[in-house]
Amino acid sequence: MGQGERRFERVKEMVQKELRQILREPRLRRLIFLSPIIQLVVFGYAVSTDIRHTRTFVVDGDRTRTSRALIDAFTGSGYFRVVGRSDRPADLVSALDHGTAILGIEIQPGFTRRLESGQGADVQFLLDGTNSNVATVVRGYAERIALDFGRTAGDVPFAVPVDLRERAWYNADLKSRNYNVPAVVGTIMMLISLLLTSLAIVREREIGTLEQLLVSPLTPREMIAGKTIPFALIGMLDMMVITIVALLWFDVPFRGNFALLLSAGLLYLLPALGLGLLISTVSSTQQEAFLATFLVMMPTILLSGFMFPVSSMPKVFEWLTLLNPMRHFLEIVRGIFLKGVGIDVLWKQLAALAIMGPTILLFAASRFKRLAG
Repeated sequence: MGQGERRFERVKEMVQKELRQILREPRLRRLIFLSPIIQLVVFGYAVSTDIRHTRTFVVDGDRTRTSRALIDAFTGSGYFRVVGRSDRPADLVSALDHGTAILGIEIQPGFTRRLESGQGADVQFLLDGTNSNVATVVRGYAERIALDFGRTAGDVPFAVPVDLRERAWYNADLKSRNYNVPAVVGTIMMLISLLLTSLAIVREREIGTLEQLLVSPLTPREMIAGKTIPFALIGMLDMMVITIVALLWFDVPFRGNFALLLSAGLLYLLPALGLGLLISTVSSTQQEAFLATFLVMMPTILLSGFMFPVSSMPKVFEWLTLLNPMRHFLEIVRGIFLKGVGIDVLWKQLAALAIMGPTILLFAASRFKRLAG
């Protein structure tokens, strides 16, 4: 048997040992296979920028059939829900102050008369701007409903200088779930890879078996390969499971190439495993590794474009996101899911992962070998 075959056999035995050790622990099995599905369901339902049933307080000073029809247009859209009515504007302000309403609608007396005469009627919107993102979306919904109502109500239709007709490409219904759920794939893969890689090596150090491995025929490079390959396999399996759940449960569109998604996932796992290995070299206990993982994970998510657009960040942080592998993978997975684009469009992101993966993994491996030596 040649030297290369012996190395392959040693790594193979190490991989089999790790897989047996992982699969025989019930808690670890739940973490690997059940936890990603739970996280996907939670993220899919909880993380949404769609605004529905916004609490609305109404002050109708006109009290006509037309003013009531305007309120019905708001409630019938599904975006607004009337939680209170009054004749006094002070009650509207009080509802906003106490947080019982997010939007206040005040219809002035003479609303119907002015609308029917073509003079143009005024409707006042008061918004709780505590959450600026929610307030901006709600204002857009309210303005559009009022504008559409003004076009059709009255004897003289309300005229606008531009007839705006919108059409959204790729996500025609503008469902935030279709945008967020594919990104959860990258988030969960990073979390699982960081946790498993960092904790597994530190656990060997805590129980004293790391020294036994170091004096075995295994070289540091072979030991690193034997430790990381099982987690790479688990990461790829998790990605396939999460993708299937996203397609079947959330009905997220998939317009791209599944082979390209798997290839991108494999490239993405390399820097994720490298970061986990790097954490293991600076941690002495599993508790330290666990805390370090979340210390790395939060900035990684915030600088990935998962929650906030990268283009809205300050220039310094926008440049920093280029060093974040999650940012590149989220652009890939969203492009494959929603747009069906290929390598001709995603080659920059794929190239970035292909460079970052081996670089981080080799740096972490060299640091590990120095500690082992």
